[in-house]
Amino acid sequence: MKMGYFPGCSMGGSSREYGESLLAIAPELDLQLEEIHDWNCCGASAAHNLNKKLSLALPARNLGLAGQQQLEELLVPCAACFSRLAGARHELHQDEALRHEIEGVIELPLEQMPRSLNILDVLQKVFPQELNGRLRHPFAHKVACYYGCLLVRPPAIAQFDRPEDPQVMDQIMQRIGAEPIDWAFKTECCGAGMSIPRTDLVGALCAKILEDAVSRGAEAIIVACPMCHSNLDMRRSAINKAAGKTYDIPVLYITQAIGLALGLPPKKLGLHRHIVPVRLPERAATPVLEPVSAQEES
Repeated sequence: MKMGYFPGCSMGGSSREYGESLLAIAPELDLQLEEIHDWNCCGASAAHNLNKKLSLALPARNLGLAGQQQLEELLVPCAACFSRLAGARHELHQDEALRHEIEGVIELPLEQMPRSLNILDVLQKVFPQELNGRLRHPFAHKVACYYGCLLVRPPAIAQFDRPEDPQVMDQIMQRIGAEPIDWAFKTECCGAGMSIPRTDLVGALCAKILEDAVSRGAEAIIVACPMCHSNLDMRRSAINKAAGKTYDIPVLYITQAIGLALGLPPKKLGLHRHIVPVRLPERAATPVLEPVSAQEES
């Protein structure tokens, strides 16, 4: 299957391992990705707090460029980017006058805006129902599938099966051998963009998320959002301080879990880039890499 691809800023930066693991598993799932030419930052969590038209123009330009490439569907793996592109498309479809105004700003037509798909939408499309021996190392672990805020909200745009108790990630993880737990925090906020100005707040929120997952027997947290991963992994010291205890549960992108199940090398999936080492019970026979220093990274 061929579709457009909007990597956004984080796929090559703060969530480099997400981008690496996505591109690693794509050929295994017969997924061909065509990157948008000359894409720009979508504005993420900042633009809509500053200027309404800017918050629409930034994602709209990417949609316009994708339309010029005649792309009908667009994979947007970052949950924040997905929220901005899908939200802008929805709003501009609803308001023709506003769409024409934004077209003038970006100097691109917006009649053919492709539909934005998040990573779970795409995996659900391309993941084979029967893997027929393709799983070299089934991901035989109890996992907490953490969706966070932006994948499932607002419901009218995200269109998840069950906005408060989504099942798509759970179902995909089951198909690679995992056992998703039933837990209470799968769509709770991790603190999102407050990671820098209010690390203490992020620590307190994430501590509740980890405690619920760990108390129910989860061996790993599975995410599909760069900000969620950053807060749950990078802010672990703040989390431990808020909780008054130490958590060592690893946080993996769903693309990394799939890659491990398919037998891809951990380094190819970026596991060595995590702050919290990805240590899983030996029964899965999954090799693990410890985090490396900046000098050792390629």
